[in-house]
Amino acid sequence: MWTAAGRYPDPAVRVLDPRFERYVLFNAAVERLATGCRWSEGPAWFGDARMLVWSDIPNNRMLRWDEETAAVTTFRKPSNHANGNTRDRQGRLVTCEHGARRVTRTEYDGTTTVLADRYQGRPLNSPNDVVVRGDGSVWFSDPPFGVLGDYEGHAADPELGTHVYRVDGATGAMTAVCTAIERPNGLAFSPDEKLLYIVESGHVPRRIHVYDVVDGGRALANGRVFVTCGEGESPDGLRIDVDGNLWCGWGTGPGKDGVRVFAPDATAIGHIDLPERCANVCFGGRARNRLFMAASQSLYALYVNTRGVAGG
Repeated sequence: MWTAAGRYPDPAVRVLDPRFERYVLFNAAVERLATGCRWSEGPAWFGDARMLVWSDIPNNRMLRWDEETAAVTTFRKPSNHANGNTRDRQGRLVTCEHGARRVTRTEYDGTTTVLADRYQGRPLNSPNDVVVRGDGSVWFSDPPFGVLGDYEGHAADPELGTHVYRVDGATGAMTAVCTAIERPNGLAFSPDEKLLYIVESGHVPRRIHVYDVVDGGRALANGRVFVTCGEGESPDGLRIDVDGNLWCGWGTGPGKDGVRVFAPDATAIGHIDLPERCANVCFGGRARNRLFMAASQSLYALYVNTRGVAGG
């Protein structure tokens, strides 16, 4: 049950390490902006339109929240069971679609361009999360969640391993840059784009890996475990702030649901409690200092004393 904070500072914003104190605004509280979804995912901020777009996967729709009016309207329906979303450096929406098993880009005129739907002649599983690097390349994870049944996509037999792919921004050429992670999920680049963080959802305990971005931004190397989660803990989507901290959608269960924040040295420094498991986050608002959290049936937000990196 959601209950707004009755006082400042909001007790839902917990400091786990003194380094997190600088990011907490004493008079900012967690707000619930919308509810009534079945599984909220993939928030993406549109500063030029002062709106947030996010996915409601089982309901086969994308929703829009307007900053000026707080109105919630349908952005796209059907959405092909869209999951992760981001914007490229030209401001175009890039979307992972479970139902169509593809990654698309929405052009300025509203038409859709398919960026990826097959690899080596076989259909993708169900693209999940997506990030765009400064060179224009599109990186996405491809676990099987959208083909495991008919709730978040369409039941089918996976024909590929669960990989992370890169689509070249100039040529459109597609390469599998990571094949070693079981069910890769959330993705995020470090502020200097020299590191890529990847959530692994197919391993117990759950883990977050980090890789060096090498070969001029075309490949990954030196993969290592960044965080091994505790019992029952489950990360999902994540985004990075300008100081290199990871803000991770987190669960599962009371005291775990919400957003876990990690410093670049992998120390858990903060936690934002939510009454629902959080799937993914993004930074938005005029100064990119508002954290939007897509959590199960609802959308939440919290102003913080940092900014998300550009493109995050």
